[in-house]
Amino acid sequence: MEERRRKILQELEEKGKVRVNELSAELGCSEVTIRNDIKCMERAGLLIRTHGGALKIEENPQKKYSAESIYRNTDQKRAIAACAYEHIEDRDTIIIDDSSTGFYLALHIKQHPEKRIAVVTNSLMSGNELADLKHVDLYMVGGPVGGYLAATMGEEAAEDIQRFHVDKAFIGVHGINFDAGVTSISHPQMQIKQAVIKVADKVYVLADSSKFGGGYLSVICPLDRIHTIITDSQVNKEYIGRAEEEHIPLIIA
Repeated sequence: MEERRRKILQELEEKGKVRVNELSAELGCSEVTIRNDIKCMERAGLLIRTHGGALKIEENPQKKYSAESIYRNTDQKRAIAACAYEHIEDRDTIIIDDSSTGFYLALHIKQHPEKRIAVVTNSLMSGNELADLKHVDLYMVGGPVGGYLAATMGEEAAEDIQRFHVDKAFIGVHGINFDAGVTSISHPQMQIKQAVIKVADKVYVLADSSKFGGGYLSVICPLDRIHTIITDSQVNKEYIGRAEEEHIPLIIA
């Protein structure tokens, strides 16, 4: 299996894209096997899965944005985004907030036209990536623009969110504290996330492993308000055990 996946990566490096049927013939295995390889490799952040094949991940395709946080822990964020996408159904309505991991979810949606989705977002960067896509109905949250990642914020934006109702929300957080809940570092962002939680049937927290533990300034909500936490494989076993003890759904991408 390792040799087969190494060859898939080699083909991607040389060609930039691969097709399942061609890999199946070249490697002498079934198309189902190749599809499973590609799915696992995507979750590991090694490639971008497409309909019938895969694309090479460029080193820093998003350098057009100045916010440095979207370039930290990129492999983990891509893996979390790919996992989150698996929880989105065709014709779902979703909200993506202005988190950096949410931005990678927006990129993943952009690269996967097989599901038609209605997306609400307050993130200017995510909105920019999702605009003019045939498989995405995009709705932007109104309000004044602020924040490190350029998004509509404050009371006006929080009130605007209330006019929506969505199947699922995908939010980033400053931290996850098993005693307090999911936490935020600033009041404007906390306002937005609390508004999002109120209008979503299910709330998914997208948090790389660095977000667990530590202190906090404010609490967005207790953990029992969260449907699922999606994190990466580097999360400390202590936190995995704590999540199991407290029956908090935790998915490792």
